[in-house]
Amino acid sequence: MNKSAHSLAVGGLLAMASAVGIGRFVYTPILPPMVEALHLSKSQAGLIASANFIGYLAGALLAAVKLPGTHRAWLLIAMAANVLCLGAMGLTTDMAGFLALRAVAGFASAFGLIFASALVLNRLQASGHGTLSAVHFAGVGTGIAAASALVAWLAFHGGDWRDMWFASAALALAASIAVAILVPPDARTAVAPAGPKTRLSRGFWFLLVAYGLFGFGYIITATFIVQMVRGSPQIAALEPYIFILFGLSAAPSVAFWTWLARRSTILRTFALACATEAVGVAASALFLSPATVILTSVFVGGTFMGLTALGLLGAREGGGDPRGRIALMTASFSFGQILGPLFAGHVYDLTNSLAVPSLAAAAALLIAAALSLRRPT
Repeated sequence: MNKSAHSLAVGGLLAMASAVGIGRFVYTPILPPMVEALHLSKSQAGLIASANFIGYLAGALLAAVKLPGTHRAWLLIAMAANVLCLGAMGLTTDMAGFLALRAVAGFASAFGLIFASALVLNRLQASGHGTLSAVHFAGVGTGIAAASALVAWLAFHGGDWRDMWFASAALALAASIAVAILVPPDARTAVAPAGPKTRLSRGFWFLLVAYGLFGFGYIITATFIVQMVRGSPQIAALEPYIFILFGLSAAPSVAFWTWLARRSTILRTFALACATEAVGVAASALFLSPATVILTSVFVGGTFMGLTALGLLGAREGGGDPRGRIALMTASFSFGQILGPLFAGHVYDLTNSLAVPSLAAAAALLIAAALSLRRPT
């Protein structure tokens, strides 16, 4: 296997780990100490999460228009902005500041995901090493696991929520420096208008809607699972480990789901993954115990990046510059993610339980599975 292809795949892994795994998801393990120290309500916690996804949506839409410079330049700019936003979260206690920083971080995460995927996946495909795309997508789970372990270590040693944000920023910075080294410049990848150049098929539209439902379906668990564990005395001891398990389940899952897709179809595999994730989401809602919360962590962690990868790989099938289709998919995904924490936070404050939001999320995932199985006419 070509050494430069390996380096490129590792660069993609680290880009996804920094911009998405740390930039977006470190909020989940940091949320419980933030809630405790700042006396945040679940509605406020959900609002901060949704601000990140609103920024993510804006970034996805802007990434689809003509921009000067190269894919690599925008990737590195996005990663730098992500590091700054992570560090700045530890410098404020103001709700407006949290919302602004998480919105900008979400914008940077979308740019990071879209430009890293367009750059790395295209180069791997062109060099005949497309199978290494699984390494690229494994970066999100790797980032989640690494950041969660760092947060757990700091909590064990008496670090507060500010220390957790500062340390996460340092971890993201280290990954960003490595990306700058591993992903070389390429003058041929100038950013051009990325609007779709071919007619979008009905299969793509089904996948687009299903992708948005998937965003709603997974994000409630991904945002609140650590808070759920902390608030349940019978499973509170699992708090330091549950999101690490979530990330470790995500890292190798992409290889499995893309392997399965090559032996079936993207839509069928997407449907199976959605149904599997629905089981995991529903498990914690129906009966909260050590066994069910571990099942939830493994089933949701083990599918959400597989589903993300399947959606983005499916969006690339139309030929031409895939950035427009990737941006549409990311926008649909973002709408689901924005609604999820807002809905869950309000219902949580009313009922003091995540059962109803989790069951609604499981239903959304089952609808997404059904849409994926619908054949275009």
